[in-house]
Amino acid sequence: MKAFTITLKYVKIKRKWRRNILNKFDYMAKYGYEQLVYFYDKETGLKGITCIHDTTLGPALGGTRLWNYASEEEAVEDVLRLARGMTYKNAVAGLNLGGGKTVLIGDPDKVKTEAYWRAFGRYVQSLNGRYITAEDVNTNTNDMDYIAMETSHITGLEKTSGDPSPFTALGVYWGMRASCLETYGSNELKDKKVLVQGVGQVGYNLVKLLVQDGAKVFISDIKQEKIDRVTREFPVTIVPFKEIFKGSYDIFAPCAMGAIINDETIPQFKFKIICGSANNVLKEERHGVVLQNKGILYAPDYVVNAGGVINVYQEIIGYDSQEATKKVEKIYDKVLDIFKISKEKQITPGQAANYLAEERIRTIRNIRSNYIKR
Repeated sequence: MKAFTITLKYVKIKRKWRRNILNKFDYMAKYGYEQLVYFYDKETGLKGITCIHDTTLGPALGGTRLWNYASEEEAVEDVLRLARGMTYKNAVAGLNLGGGKTVLIGDPDKVKTEAYWRAFGRYVQSLNGRYITAEDVNTNTNDMDYIAMETSHITGLEKTSGDPSPFTALGVYWGMRASCLETYGSNELKDKKVLVQGVGQVGYNLVKLLVQDGAKVFISDIKQEKIDRVTREFPVTIVPFKEIFKGSYDIFAPCAMGAIINDETIPQFKFKIICGSANNVLKEERHGVVLQNKGILYAPDYVVNAGGVINVYQEIIGYDSQEATKKVEKIYDKVLDIFKISKEKQITPGQAANYLAEERIRTIRNIRSNYIKR
């Protein structure tokens, strides 16, 4: 009986494993993914997943996120969503890049060593240029420098374009001004009440720009040291994390993790605009429709937060900080174009942004359909 029980349990686990594998392939087929690759290094404990969504426009570029995921499935879900978002972000930004992403599973305060990052760099090199990595959550230019010791397929190095966070914040800032013009008839941020959720590198730089423009800034973060850094330098109001949606604001800027806009949070919203740097803030695409019906203007996250990738792309083609800044500032016009398409086609801003991305990818794919000898 004991042997039978163990065998039956094994069969159930095997069936569940097969079902999960099939679900991943079904999901990849549905949304046009190219690769989902696991990697592990015994010596350093490095374990992670790289996803390459689409390389029609060029090699897949996307940052490396280090996060202590609760489960493997949570990590897979995150990397799939993030990689697809990078495809759309790079396409709308007019870059000759596809979309990809890496997630590393581990505690950022414990796993980081030179060997850890160099092991990851060797893995990136093994993909032969199909994927280019960069910074993301819990990674920085020092980490990138270690990775660069083992691979040339990396951007955002200290000696070249450096930390992309200020450029990401600049793009969000201009997206915010475009959203104000659409909502209030003026792009001024003076005296606007702005709630910034998450004051890491991007959030910090965004707060700086908002304070300079005379906005009334409110901040929230789960890490006290980040709050302390901002409050030492800027006149802001702290909002406890569990109370972020109790107040009323003009603008909500999500700058932490994604999926903050969902069935549980939307009924609590008391603001006119959502514009922030976090990726995949809509838990599901339908939540964009819910926001529109509620009278809240949503500036698509992957459009307004493209400043960082625009900056590191300049590193690939020949870095010029002034040129990078000019291109990031054009996010203002891109966001206004999206709002215009949204109204003309009677769709949400998110759907309008997707339309622009998919049209560019479709057009380039078609012009490359004929054979040319190289």
